[in-house]
Amino acid sequence: MKKIFVLDTNVLLHDPNAIFAFEEHEVVIPAVVLEEIDSKKRNADELGRNARFVSRLLDGLREKGQLHDGVPLEHGGRIKVELNHRSFVKVQEMFGEASNDNRILAVALNYKLEEDQKERPRSVFLVSKDVLVRIKADVLGVTAQDYLSDRTADPSELYSGNTTLKVHPSIIDEFYSYRFLPIKLLQLSFKLYPNEFVILKDEMGTGKSALLRVSSDGTRLEPLYLSNDPVWGIAARNAQQRMALELLLNDDIPLVTITGKAGTGKTLLALAAGLCKVEDDHKYKKLLIARPVVPMGKDIGYLPGEKDEKLRPWMQPIYDNLEYLFDTKKSGDIDKILMGLGSIQVEALTYIRGRSIPGQFIIVDEAQNLSRHEVKTIVSRAGEGSKVILMGDPEQIDHPYLDAVSNGLTYVVERFKQEGLSGHITLTKGERSKLAQMAADLL
Repeated sequence: MKKIFVLDTNVLLHDPNAIFAFEEHEVVIPAVVLEEIDSKKRNADELGRNARFVSRLLDGLREKGQLHDGVPLEHGGRIKVELNHRSFVKVQEMFGEASNDNRILAVALNYKLEEDQKERPRSVFLVSKDVLVRIKADVLGVTAQDYLSDRTADPSELYSGNTTLKVHPSIIDEFYSYRFLPIKLLQLSFKLYPNEFVILKDEMGTGKSALLRVSSDGTRLEPLYLSNDPVWGIAARNAQQRMALELLLNDDIPLVTITGKAGTGKTLLALAAGLCKVEDDHKYKKLLIARPVVPMGKDIGYLPGEKDEKLRPWMQPIYDNLEYLFDTKKSGDIDKILMGLGSIQVEALTYIRGRSIPGQFIIVDEAQNLSRHEVKTIVSRAGEGSKVILMGDPEQIDHPYLDAVSNGLTYVVERFKQEGLSGHITLTKGERSKLAQMAADLL
């Protein structure tokens, strides 16, 4: 039985291709949604880009027929711009105000009431990324759901980048004898991904163990490339941090993603590795550190001063870590150091669009606030010989239409986990302080 899906504006602004995601079912776009999209199309940010994209899509479909009568889609579905289900009487009894959200709710409710009168009624769903709209729909008796087609994985199944295996002690002994271990020897019922870390523990309960990394071709387990020596004065305090440094300092892995709660050391480790590679090893010409000015693409605002002065409040967390690494004593010392070195650039992602960045160690902090399109734009800026580090906490998202499984950072993690040129690790243990760890866990 075919169904009817009424789309909220935020679904289309989040994913312009959402109209094609409902297979053989009917997709309904309320007229008020077109008004809201029209109001966003001049924006210079991601919402504006998506609004213009939706406009072009609908204009292309218009050539196939009258949108208010319904136009067939490629997969057997149908799209319709609704003009005749705008009666606000039923919704007004509950919520009164004729807001845009309530007008969208009225369309879904009127469709449901109309279908209920039929002998073989179709199910009606309101699709919205706005939690309160879904709650209102539930009050009205309309089935509502989040837009899930863009989710990369179930939250409980997100790739962590490391796994622990209990094995017979003879397998651990074989690794230490030959310094590698064929994966097929483990006879696993699941797949290990390239550059994934594996902790082998003795199933007999002794303290025998080994920390290994899957080879880039995914066929065997190898020892870590690096020792546990400090990097720019920063030493790994736990196994996951050592894994992170292994990925950060490995020149054969040009894309590294690191996730974790506040205080797990993501930014500090990445900066230490970047300084080591740029200033000590001279592997890269420059260290480029960037953060999104949320929302990405908007003007930084009417703060006084030049660009660098406007950026300072947004970039302060980066400067805090650099001050720690350079062990500065006075305010302003870090600016003099960075000016003297000339090889370290702190930038807003707003200014990365359109650039080609070869031979640089690129760190992107707070990447969980990026959409799929934005993160594609950034990673595709990397030129020959560059290394890109994407970091963030998927549980702390400021973007109104993103969540832990639909943001750009998680998207990159899941899409690249099978590729030998990328590596990922999730940091779980806070090292900033006991208070910071407790706050991350409890608050």
